[in-house]
Amino acid sequence: MDLSRRGFLQAAALTAAASGLTVACGGGSGSGGTKNGKNLTLWYWGGALSDKVVAEARTHFAGEAKLTVASIGGDFKQKLTTTLAAGSSVPDITGIKGEDMASFLPNAARFLDLNDLGFKQISSQYLGWKTKLAQTSDGKQIGFPIDIGPTALFYRADQFEKAGLPTDPDKVAAAAKTWDDYFALGTELKKKVPGTYLVNNISSVFTMAVGQGTKRFIDKNNHFIGDQDHIRAAWTTAIRPYTLGLDAKINDNSWNAAIGKSLTTELGAAWHALDIEQAAPATKGTWRVCAMPGGPANQGGSYLALPRQCRNPEEAFKIISWILSPANDARGFTDAAIFPAAPAAYSMPAMTGPDAFFGGQKIIEVFGPAAQAIPDSYEAPADAAVMAPYMTELTNVEAKGKKPDDAWKDAVSQARQIAQRQGVS
Repeated sequence: MDLSRRGFLQAAALTAAASGLTVACGGGSGSGGTKNGKNLTLWYWGGALSDKVVAEARTHFAGEAKLTVASIGGDFKQKLTTTLAAGSSVPDITGIKGEDMASFLPNAARFLDLNDLGFKQISSQYLGWKTKLAQTSDGKQIGFPIDIGPTALFYRADQFEKAGLPTDPDKVAAAAKTWDDYFALGTELKKKVPGTYLVNNISSVFTMAVGQGTKRFIDKNNHFIGDQDHIRAAWTTAIRPYTLGLDAKINDNSWNAAIGKSLTTELGAAWHALDIEQAAPATKGTWRVCAMPGGPANQGGSYLALPRQCRNPEEAFKIISWILSPANDARGFTDAAIFPAAPAAYSMPAMTGPDAFFGGQKIIEVFGPAAQAIPDSYEAPADAAVMAPYMTELTNVEAKGKKPDDAWKDAVSQARQIAQRQGVS
């Protein structure tokens, strides 16, 4: 299951409307305007930015530029791709989702190099691994980091206590330091608290395990490596909870009902805390957060970019630098659970307070270190397409009882075919 900010995204759309922003479904503001470049447009999707910070940016820069904002509904990537290809009505500033950035890099000429506008001088304020994911091979910086999704282990402290297991976050992290430790913990939980499960589904485990490494499915030389040991190890890790009976086999439609009842832990990004809180309000105070087994991964996070048609690049860069400053990043976390890509924000009051839903725990003490320990990894333009067969075959194991070894062979075969069609050798 691809855990998403279901409730949050709905709320964000309402917030955008309440803030007086332009909410467009497949539409958007055009880039026609005065030749002096004082009319600028910004495209993003609901939940990508703090609407309050964006609204303040419009006021803050009102004497220098008129910023028109459009919150784009529907398939944002498709809308942006079509608009860039047409070359008309192109926004001056646009969001790019983190999972889409790799596919835009081969067409980097459609965007301005932010280093030419001053990003290089402030890049040290942002996490290096995140910044690199929006760089071309020759060093052009296409994206300005908005946010990230450092992962951790969410767990039900009350269920752990019932099973006679540690409940303190540091002690749970020590008891679940490796994936094997985590699965052993799950076996004990299921024995002591029948009817509970450790993981929602095995695809989520696979995603996390892949994200913990420095290599994915395609290397920097454009070679398919989805059959190598690092992917096989992630696959084997994902299969373990299935064979041990710790897998709840939950799909997106059944997750809401399960999160407050049968699931004792969740592997997820910082933003997933809001999903849990909205889906299971009655469990307030019972959840805690600790470091994830095997180390952190990243799940989610986006960028702002300036298309080459931007009418006033210097002013546009000033605006995005202000919106994404560490102080405003911290506000974005308070306003909309957007986890900053700027580490300086992690020590600001907006992020260091106790969280009542998590029993008063200061969860930044888990997510902050995780964010800074995420490994550098290369993500090829075709990576998402090549990964898809593995996810499908894991579902076949889970839902249809397909033998894991057969599913692995089919996943690799299908992934290699997709890679070849995408020009990967």
